[in-house]
Parts: sequence; structure tokens; C-alpha cells
Amino acid sequence: MRIAIVNDLAMARETLRRIVLSVSGHEIAWLAGDGEEAVRKSADDTPDLILMDLIMPVMDGVEATRRIMNVSPCPILVVTATVDHNAAKVFEAMGYGALDAVNVPMMGDGADARRSRYSLLRKIHIIWKLRRSAAEPASSSPIRQPVTEPLPSLIVIGASTGGPKAVADVISVMPATLNAAIVVIQHVDEKFSAGLANWLDGQTPLRVQLAAEGGQPKIATVYVAGTDDHLVMTPRLTFSYTSETEDGLKSSRTPFRPSADVFFKSVSRHWQIQRMRKKGIAVLLTGMGRDGAEGLADLRRNGWHTIAQDEASSVVYGMPKAAKELGAASEILPIKAIGPAILRRLGIEN
Repeated sequence: MRIAIVNDLAMARETLRRIVLSVSGHEIAWLAGDGEEAVRKSADDTPDLILMDLIMPVMDGVEATRRIMNVSPCPILVVTATVDHNAAKVFEAMGYGALDAVNVPMMGDGADARRSRYSLLRKIHIIWKLRRSAAEPASSSPIRQPVTEPLPSLIVIGASTGGPKAVADVISVMPATLNAAIVVIQHVDEKFSAGLANWLDGQTPLRVQLAAEGGQPKIATVYVAGTDDHLVMTPRLTFSYTSETEDGLKSSRTPFRPSADVFFKSVSRHWQIQRMRKKGIAVLLTGMGRDGAEGLADLRRNGWHTIAQDEASSVVYGMPKAAKELGAASEILPIKAIGPAILRRLGIEN
């Protein structure tokens, strides 16, 4: 895997270089000291992955991410020492296409330093697996027959690359009196899930909070998956977290954490047993890989109305493309049309 490093501090560049080269099969594509240099070098030599600093002179990581994804798109992982204090910038970069964010690893031989290096290498490995899975064909049989069901009381959303901004676009049009609950599965490290919930809370009149173990969805509230384990819906229609997939296998088989497929399938299995037997609306947004497509197909088979984001408005057309290939989407819409489509489905004028 050819990896580029962008950081204005020479010591940080050297630390990252050594960590990358400690793994067999990785090589350094190039180094850059600011975002502007990174944009130029990426256009001339697009790597397999860019480790992008956030706060830099000349051009910061947010703007560099935006330009690279427009001109020479490739996977970008934000690696910065300021993630805790710049959550809004982290999610802005993710909105332009950065896959995830992680702290710059610490130097030394202590336990904290080893954990920080492992965290970075784990994310690099996951991105490598995502790149491989993007070339694999969809594994489920396409859906032949659309199914219509009563109006929903639950809205579920899966997203990855470019997801924070896409989710914000959808929930920003929801009224404060929305008579439904929304659950968001966004691929993001648990260190940033609380920041994501806080950031989304400022983008919508709805209340946004992390999904708590044992909690139950309530109207006019958006719930964000809050840990590296998979969020699931239990038979009691409450939230729970698990390190295993629905088939009982360890989540190491599923590189997406938390997984939209795992949550969608648990909802498909349990939500329809409600007393009123209401279904819902399921949405799959921009993202690298195929997570969520099979779960979306399951929901459609069980009568849910399903929506996939279109190619033109997706930062990365992986997850919604996989859903389209499976026939899992009742509608394929640009991002700006998804929120209004949900409201129409709920019988709400906007």
C-alpha cells in the first residue's frame, strides 16, 4: 500500500513514516508539509492512502481534503494532534471525503504509545480491506418485487465516507415536531462519536444524542451509534451493543465499525413485531465499501421504504452503488432530495 503523509511538523512526519514502514507491504509515496503541497503531489502521484494533518499553515487539512477529493480522489485518514479540540473541522473534512480521524501516535515504548500506534495501523488495515472489498461483486440476489407498507415510525440511516455532511443535509429539514425517531450508523471511531452527535445537534431542530444501551427510540430524536461495537435493535425494541455480527461471528470479519448492515438486519428482524406493525424508512448514504446494502435489501423485503443516495451527489459511490446493484432501494435520490422525500413519505409538508 502506497501511503502519503501530510504534516507541517518534521518530527510528526518522521514518526508516521517509521510506523507505516514497520508493516510489510507498506511504502511511502511522498511527504508534504502543508495542504497546498499535498494537493499538488496528489495530482501528480495519487497514493493508495493519505495521512492528513488537520491544522497546517498555507492550507489546512479540510481544504486540502476538499481539493484532493475533487481533483484526484483517494482514501484520506485525518491524523492530527488536535482532534479533541477541533471536532467541527474533523467532521467538515469527513464531509468532503475523509474516511476517519485518529490522533497522531505517541513516541516511546510505554503502553499508551503502543496503543496509539496500534490504533493508527488498525485504521490503515481497515482502509486497505475497504479498498479490496470495493472491487468485489455484491453477494446477495437482487430484489425483484417492490413492497409497500404503512407509514413509518422509525428512520434508519447508514453512512460512511462523506457521511457527516450528508446526514446533516437529511436531518436539517426535519421539523422539531417530527413524529418519528431517527437512528444514524456512521463509520467513525468511538472517540469522535460524541463530537459527531454534538455537531449534528447544531444542524437540526431535532435532539441528537448517542444511542444508550437499553434505551428505546423516541420521537423527534436522532440517535447516533456511540461505540466501536455494533449497535443492534433487540427483540424488546431497545438499543444494545455487541462485538459480534448477527450470524454470531466476531466483528473482525466486518471491518465497518459500527456496521450499518448489522443494525439494519437487527431492525428488519425485530421492528415489525410492534403492536401496530409499522415499518419505516431506511436510507443508505455516501460511503466506501458495501456496508449497509444487504441490510437495506432485508428491510425492503420486509416492507420498508428504502432510499439510496445517487452517484452524482455521493462523495464516494460505494455503499449506495452496492444497494442499487442489489435492487435494495425503492428510490435513488440526490442528497438534497432525500430529506424532503422522507417528509413526504411521513405525510409532512415541507
